[in-house]
Order: sequence, then structure tokens, then C-alpha cells
Amino acid sequence: MTTQFTALQTMKPFLQEAWEKAGFQQPTPIQEKAVPAILSGYDVIAESPTGTGKTLAYLLPVLEKIEPAKKAVQTVILASSRELVMQISDEIRKWGGGISSAAFIGGANIKRQVEKLKKQPQVVAGTPGRIQELIQMKKLKMHEVKMIVLDEGDQLLVPEHLKSLEHIIKSTLKERQLVLFSATMPAKAETAAKEWMKDAQVIKVKQSEMPDPKVEHLYFTCDRREKNVMVERIMRGFEPERVLSFVNDIGDVNAFSAKLDYKGFRNGILHSEVNKQERASALKQFREGKLSLLFATDIAARGLDIKGLTHVLNFDLPKTSAQYIHRAGRTGRSGEEGTVISLVTEREERELKRIAKELGITLKKKRFYKGQPVDERKGK
Repeated sequence: MTTQFTALQTMKPFLQEAWEKAGFQQPTPIQEKAVPAILSGYDVIAESPTGTGKTLAYLLPVLEKIEPAKKAVQTVILASSRELVMQISDEIRKWGGGISSAAFIGGANIKRQVEKLKKQPQVVAGTPGRIQELIQMKKLKMHEVKMIVLDEGDQLLVPEHLKSLEHIIKSTLKERQLVLFSATMPAKAETAAKEWMKDAQVIKVKQSEMPDPKVEHLYFTCDRREKNVMVERIMRGFEPERVLSFVNDIGDVNAFSAKLDYKGFRNGILHSEVNKQERASALKQFREGKLSLLFATDIAARGLDIKGLTHVLNFDLPKTSAQYIHRAGRTGRSGEEGTVISLVTEREERELKRIAKELGITLKKKRFYKGQPVDERKGK
């Protein structure tokens, strides 16, 4: 083995082979810190910036701990959105070396999901509501579950999910392990998680521990009603491969989406009011490069890893600095280059600058001159 990942060298051969096949040389800081702690059986609260390999940081020890001969659910991984559950499920299949798994999301046909459980998956990923439902139906047996993982945990430790989480956690045996990962960990969420944990190890990786990100942060000022036109200018002026555009309110986007499509900018919409088939189709086409633009709410796009995403667009200003981090983290992952563009009104400009200062981000103000993005002072 050529890897510099000490913990991996004692793991199952299929995991070592998958690591080499992926071309990784060394672990990221969160992988280096979290994998040994989870392997040692500790409850863990892990916070690390977006794009730093958190999924693999819990998935490697999860797969290492699965007993292949035991045909029962041994690990449950919870996430707040359908898209993130399906992404985790894909990673389990990619790294699992034949370990059986299944995904369970709300809105899907529950009879088919019950059929999946008859095949005795060893690792299950799902949304809290649906997992709780399957437990209450006595279809998902939790007595062999040795680990529960909360992915994007701060999104799960909110009032709407707390009862489901409590029910799921209490349905397992007392010696189970509880592991929580997120890019941001508010004190309130950390306190709530510790109530279910025993001597939790808290692992925090700061942005300063990571290689310098190659992400540019740009912004344009415009009136609210001009934002639609600005999207077209961005698509023409930057000629991006793909843009993930964040909106706070999806209400006005449907008509705008159709207009953009008519003008040749193929785009999709990802939010909770779209049915799951349409959401899955939009995301698949975007991943494959068949759509150049995808509008999404923060909940729908939280935690998504879209390989090679070059641009993130804040159509609407993020409400908090944490929200800005999560949005920006969709691009420039694993050391790649990326661009974050924000559209703000003059009134919002001050708030964007405050967020940037809090996060230590350098903002560049741009304007369009003859259809091309230029520095604010140029082309006047």
C-alpha cells in the first residue's frame, strides 16, 4: 500500500483497494482524526468544512465494523434530505465491497421499501420520518444496530426531527455508537447531541487546517427585479459548465425557469414541492451536464457533492454566514477551483460584506461591460 493513512492499513482489503482505486494518497484532517476515534468505539461529534471528505470519514469505519456473516441491519445513517440520502447510498455501494445496503426516503412507495428490508440490508440510509415509520411498523429491526450516524447533523437536530431521532435512537440497544458530522455545529445542536452520547469525542477541523481553497468570491449589485436578467448575463459572460443557484423562496422561479429554457439555458428546479421523480431527474441531468443551471433551496442542496461543479450563484442572499459556507462549499471541493457569485441589492451589499468579514473571505465587486464581467472600476 502506498497510502499514508495509518488507520486504513489495518482495515479490510476491499476498503484498502477502493482507497487505492480512488487515487487518494493521504487522508484529509477530518478523516485522520475521526476514523480512529470511531473505530475505537467512541461516540463522536465532528465538525469540518464542506468538501473535506466527511462522508468517507464515517463510512470507512462503518464498513469496517460490519460483520459480513450477520444478515441484519447493523448501521443506520440518517440525513435530512432525499438527495443526500441517495448520495450517501451511492457512496456505500461504491465503497461497500459487497456489503448489502438500502435507502429509505419519505414520499417513496412504502410497500416496496418493506420488500427491500426482506433482503436483509446491513447498512441502511434514510430520512428520519421514514426510518421511524418502518420501525413502528416493526419492519425495520433495530436490535442488531451497533451504530447510528447523523449526517449534516445540525439539520437533523431541529424541532421537526427531534422526536423521530429520539424514537430511532431509543429503539437500539444501549451499547450502540452515535456519530454526528456537519460542516457547521451550533452550540445548541452540539448540546442536544451530547444528551444521547456517552463521553463524546468532539473533533473540530478549522478551515485554516485545510489547503488554501481556490475559490473566488464575486458579487454584482442590481435591483431585485433585475436579478432575472443578471442570471442570463452570468450564463453568457462566464460561460460556466454548470451553475447551482440558491434561492430563498422558490415561488417566482417556475415562470423564470421556463423563460430561461425558452432562451436556450437548460435548467431544473430542486425543492421540496417538486415530486421525488422530478427532483431525482433534475439532479441526475445536472450531474451529467445535461442541465447548465439548477435552482435549489438550501434544504434540497445541503450536503450534496456534485463532481466538477464550477459555479455557485447566490440568487438570493444567504440569511447567515453558516448558510453562505454551506452554499459556497458545493464548489471548489477537494482542492478544485470554483467561483461563488452573489447578486445583491444596494441594501444587501452591506450584509454580504459583513458575512465575508466574519468568514475571512475576500470579495470582489464586478459589473458587466460589453457583456463581459469586469472589475467594478474598469470599463467606465
